[in-house]
Amino acid sequence: MRHEKAGRLLELARLLASTAEGLTLDEMAERLDVGRRTAERMRDAVREVFPQLEEVDDPPTRRFRIPSGLDGLFQAPTAEELAALASAAETFAGQGANARAAALRSLEQKVLSATRAAARRRLAPDLEALLQAETIAVQAGPRPFEDEAVLAGIREALKGLSTVSFRYEGGSQPGRVREVTPFGILFGRANYLVAAEGEGAPRNWRLDRMREVAATGRAASRPEGFSLQDYADESFGIYQDDTEDVVLRILPASAEGALRWRFHANQSVEPQPDGAVIVRFRASGMRELAWHLFTWGDQVEVLAPPRLRTILVEQIELARTAHTTGSVATGP
Repeated sequence: MRHEKAGRLLELARLLASTAEGLTLDEMAERLDVGRRTAERMRDAVREVFPQLEEVDDPPTRRFRIPSGLDGLFQAPTAEELAALASAAETFAGQGANARAAALRSLEQKVLSATRAAARRRLAPDLEALLQAETIAVQAGPRPFEDEAVLAGIREALKGLSTVSFRYEGGSQPGRVREVTPFGILFGRANYLVAAEGEGAPRNWRLDRMREVAATGRAASRPEGFSLQDYADESFGIYQDDTEDVVLRILPASAEGALRWRFHANQSVEPQPDGAVIVRFRASGMRELAWHLFTWGDQVEVLAPPRLRTILVEQIELARTAHTTGSVATGP
């Protein structure tokens, strides 16, 4: 068997060993980017090597899984995988996301401790070389608040389908104790709990303003069909307000960069005959979008909505006023 085929079969075996409910043939084909017939042949080949492969009836189809997992012999990490894990932990730490950085470093230690000594010795030189040769460029921006106690309280409520209580040092009544139904956590330039108070609509609560966070044990449930990803996709960034159709025109000089840029998860990009690019998406958060458009200078034109153009002009005027009035310190 060629090395490439053996690698693909091992990849499938790992997929089947990493799922509790199992995978259908169609799901195997999708994960491996192959046809259904190829997925069938690969499943049969995996069964020959791993006879513990079992079938689970899930009408109208069947699922397959390796319930006992794989022996450590088949699970040794590569230097590239370990370097990526260490890099992700370092990125989180640099962003102030200490809780998630600590979780990744703990995972790294578990992976290494489960790796046989001979494999660790083989990995060490390559891993050290990659860690010394790769780093993350630091980008300017806020360091999001991430307190382990706050996250632990919210996650306990999310896992237990419970409401969560906290004292909130924000809003119109700072210091008031709230009890909300948690829907999820948004990580970004700032971190937020998405939750609803009573029968209200979901809103964002800043984690850095939450105190004495605790799961109450009282039952809570999300509205049927609610998707945290869809909720996040409605906004440009974090801020939520009226959702509007946005149309931007990027001038020809910056068109190449615009084609590689993601303004929004659900954007469409249309190259124009004159070399410009039209970007369309539907979102809320016009003020945060206006702040971002500053970085494009004179290379972007707001075609819609008018409110975004107004906000952008207002922000430009505020910046101009701040830098053209008052005394300005000068060098010697």
